[in-house]
Amino acid sequence: MKLYPLALPLIIWALVSGACNFPRWNYYAGEMPPDSTPKTLSAGPVSGTLKPTSQVIISDGESPSADETESTPESTSSYFPLNSTQDDTSSTFTYYLQSGDSLFYLTERFEVHMSQITSDYALSADGLLPPGQLLRIPNTVDETLYTQPLLPDSEVIYSPSVVDFSVDEYISNAGGYLGKYREHVYDEWLTGAQIIERIAIESSVNPRLLLAFLEFRSGWVLGEPDTPIDKDYPIGFHVSGKHGLYQELVMAATHLNKGYYGGREGIIKELKFQDGGRPRIHPELNAGSMGIQYLFSLFYDRIRWQEALYDPDGFIELYQSMFPGVWERASKVEPLLPAELAQPDLELPFNEGERWSLTGGPHYSWNAGSPRGALDFAPVTGEPACEVSKSWVTAMAPGFVARSAYNVLVIDLDGDGFEGTGWSVLYLHLADQERTPSGTWVDLDDNLGHPSCERGHNTGTHVHIARKYNGEWLPIEGSVPFLLSGWEVQAGEKNYQGEMLKGEQVVRANSSGPGTSIIVR
Repeated sequence: MKLYPLALPLIIWALVSGACNFPRWNYYAGEMPPDSTPKTLSAGPVSGTLKPTSQVIISDGESPSADETESTPESTSSYFPLNSTQDDTSSTFTYYLQSGDSLFYLTERFEVHMSQITSDYALSADGLLPPGQLLRIPNTVDETLYTQPLLPDSEVIYSPSVVDFSVDEYISNAGGYLGKYREHVYDEWLTGAQIIERIAIESSVNPRLLLAFLEFRSGWVLGEPDTPIDKDYPIGFHVSGKHGLYQELVMAATHLNKGYYGGREGIIKELKFQDGGRPRIHPELNAGSMGIQYLFSLFYDRIRWQEALYDPDGFIELYQSMFPGVWERASKVEPLLPAELAQPDLELPFNEGERWSLTGGPHYSWNAGSPRGALDFAPVTGEPACEVSKSWVTAMAPGFVARSAYNVLVIDLDGDGFEGTGWSVLYLHLADQERTPSGTWVDLDDNLGHPSCERGHNTGTHVHIARKYNGEWLPIEGSVPFLLSGWEVQAGEKNYQGEMLKGEQVVRANSSGPGTSIIVR
């Protein structure tokens, strides 16, 4: 598509200035988003003309600043009474609730107070909200880009839509460079398919999206890379010491998740274009589209970003040609987080009567892109730091061990063996020795393995635990309380801070393990 320098800003201005008057689609009422019909593309990659204009040097260990992690204000009632007065002016968003929305997240994302959100219904002030209901929210944000959804959430995360998808089969049939690729990752050789599968399941990102993004950036899936540098840096981050498919895709998944969860929660409000532009992310977008917009902004200036995502030969058209039936698949599995979602009973991950320390309050579930949904516990045994403990980590609930590898163990609580459906709990830093293998059914309190320092950079033996539902990492400070043996987890202002409450008892997170951090089940 030929873009004329003067016409393009006018086009963008026209789209943005009228955005709040666009008719909004309600996916949960059975409506289809505009322009969602897949179009046929040529089999070859479309990646060659949209390379980054300079290196993308980004840390994959960024932490939110203190003002990005404010705790939820206390609510005096379980339901917040909402005004039902209609405001038909163009300064008001008519917004259909989406999966994962809560009133607190909406106030952060739209930058309004709860009292400014109007609806014909009374909505929970501290719970998940029912997808599909209509709200009216004042438009207080500045210029934004594109309200049209790119992909549904279920195509972005490791959701139930992945159940019948074979990464290995797809790569073999595609016949591209990825099918021949091998890489030495830590202590073993992995195929291209194994790398895609491992990053997808560990980061909880949809493998279809990883494959399409890789193809768009370097042509690895359907064809061959254009240049030698495309073999070393197929995504284009160009971070020193982190070359190869594995490291590049880890960074891509991290930043995709950062846009997905941070965008929904209102922590990430801006894109980060290479030319320094910082336009506002449209607050009406679904989390999946926010994640894609954010990831792509790291590689392009504003005009090339628009070409990459919204032109007829852009990424979304490539995705739909590689994986047809996008919205049909989504209609079978969404909403991913129903309003009535409640955590099943979970016990503390160690035996009754044992003394453990809450060494880490709420922090990233997996990496810097995931929400603050994890806790760290260390056994109080007097053993040397980072020695594999003799203590046992135990099953918090009965279920099927869906994964046990690389010092990670995941229990699938619905028992279907797939951690992208229903509830699952993750344990990290379990030692290799005596860890329960995949395919094992475990009952409550069964031994799973020993806490250690294995996997990651750690200063002491511990176990890291987190929750997922339908492939989504669940934040502790969200709308589904984290309860362990009757203790409720409260997030602190910063990562690793926080406490657990049970009646008048309080246990405060502290990496040094003082008495105030000790918890006994």
